Amino acid sequence: MNIEDLRDYCLSKPGTTEGLPFGEQTLVFKVGGKIFLLIGLEQANRFNAKCDPERAIELRERHPEIIPGFHMNKKHWNTIYMDGGLKPALIRELIDHSYELVFESLPKKLQ
Repeated sequence: MNIEDLRDYCLSKPGTTEGLPFGEQTLVFKVGGKIFLLIGLEQANRFNAKCDPERAIELRERHPEIIPGFHMNKKHWNTIYMDGGLKPALIRELIDHSYELVFESLPKKLQ
């Protein structure tokens, strides 16, 4: 998966917006005004996604391409490298999981 595929996939999720709130180097995807994914435009081979804390530990143990979230709360965020051995289906699943965690945390009005 490359950054264009990742962007298209994120934007296909209902209610997703994109922006550059941290400057021109970090593309951010939000649902309901809350971040579910960030990707650096200079380091477009990796992105940060939210993850259930127990699942995050399991994923990090099984996949060297998944590490604690860079510049994020390491309990709730992972950094995922797309240029390693992860299958595109797993990358999409991790994006889905992040989106769903954030979406489910939104007030019912915003959902």
